[in-house]
Amino acid sequence: MEGVVEPHVNGIGGDLFAIVWDANTQKLYGLNASGRSPYSLTLDEFKKRGLKHIPADGPLPVSVPGCVDGWFELHKKFGKLPMPTILASAVKYAREGYAVHDEAAGGWAGMVVRFGKYPNIKEVYAPNGAAPKRGEIFKNPALANTLEKIGKQGRDVFYKGEMAQTMAAFMKKVGGFLSYKDLADHTSEWIEPVSTNYRGYDVWELPPNGQGIAALQMLNILEGYDFSKIPWGSPEHIHLFVEAKKIVFEDRAKFYADPAFAKIPVESLISKEYSSERRKLINPNRALSKIDAGNPALKDGDTIYLTVADGQGNMVSLIQSNYRGFGSGMSPDGLGFQLQDRGELYSLTEGENNTYAPHKRPFHTIIPAFVTKDGQPFMSFGVMGGSFQPLGHAQIVMNMIDFGMNPQEAGDAPRIDHQGSSEPTGEKMEDSGYVTLESYAYETIRDLMRKGHRVGFGLGGYGGYQAIMYDAKNKVYHGATESRKDGHAAGY
Repeated sequence: MEGVVEPHVNGIGGDLFAIVWDANTQKLYGLNASGRSPYSLTLDEFKKRGLKHIPADGPLPVSVPGCVDGWFELHKKFGKLPMPTILASAVKYAREGYAVHDEAAGGWAGMVVRFGKYPNIKEVYAPNGAAPKRGEIFKNPALANTLEKIGKQGRDVFYKGEMAQTMAAFMKKVGGFLSYKDLADHTSEWIEPVSTNYRGYDVWELPPNGQGIAALQMLNILEGYDFSKIPWGSPEHIHLFVEAKKIVFEDRAKFYADPAFAKIPVESLISKEYSSERRKLINPNRALSKIDAGNPALKDGDTIYLTVADGQGNMVSLIQSNYRGFGSGMSPDGLGFQLQDRGELYSLTEGENNTYAPHKRPFHTIIPAFVTKDGQPFMSFGVMGGSFQPLGHAQIVMNMIDFGMNPQEAGDAPRIDHQGSSEPTGEKMEDSGYVTLESYAYETIRDLMRKGHRVGFGLGGYGGYQAIMYDAKNKVYHGATESRKDGHAAGY
């Protein structure tokens, strides 16, 4: 349904990650449903074209869409209802239409301008000659047919059947590299979530190729400070948070990648010992402007997040994305969706963990999260928003555990962002970057500037948050949803 009514941020042309608490086995399960790069596209091809970075749209950033296979993997392991029943409402709204909401309408007009040069875009997304405005009814009958076939015929119709053939033929026609074999060979992977303990709470993320462990690394560094004596929103709080982020993001740029292609020291990166060493880099009175990645012992993106819990105690933390907006601009004939542009996040610099290679998963920004307490579920949550997501996760955890907020307050509290760190795509940190704040006192900003921070105000880019907290004592759920975006918390 999210892919139908929020095509500006996700859809079946994108990827998916999930963390599932299964009440029956009393265990967390992780699913990596991200797709890989085309077999036939090589690093040399980018060199021939004189590219230093993979473009954000067109055929080159397209990787295999993993979302549909992710649905079926989740369904096979935990599902009960028949897939046609599950997809019926999405099919209905795609075919009969729905009222376009505020956030979607805001991004839609720019998408048509940006991608209108590509085949099928205007026919699918602007059938009346212009992008739909807020409140207008939008229909996508092609997507309705696609979802209906997936429900009836299963995931193979998408990866090995007529849809795979359509996608491959379209990509060949537009000069792309995604092939039938790329789709047919795709598989998701069940993986073990990893965790760190933050003041008695186990915070869980998925290991790379995603960036989830950056949140764990940040929390490990920040655990060394007593925030019962450091007020929320104070210059000291913001300074320590930003400095921890800078340190961790250098590791993120160097190490995080597809573990099938690089040896990533996850256990060491999220260890307390390593974090204690890295914490020594923080000067309480001065912003860091030069940081190198650590040496652990080897042992602006658009997304939807949703979380759901049931009466049996099962909880799902799920995130799904096309990466940038609607995706790559590549909309296969007659299918009603765009393929993602996640391949933009590879590095084209040789010898790095995240350097482009055929049949490799790119570095991923989308990360679901989960918190347990004494081995029982405490909260399922996520914060969308590209590179901001680890910062958002760490802030939510700190707001609740350090500053005593409830789940809704934790999401409503003004957020802290930092731009300018090194990136897995090859960019290097210059100077100290800059801090953007939602709503803080002038005195706080002045003190941060005295410490050497460049401070600005951002009206967007602070992600979007949803959460379900479980009250084990009363056996009830508490829902929270983002106030900055279109979102909803509902009990049924």
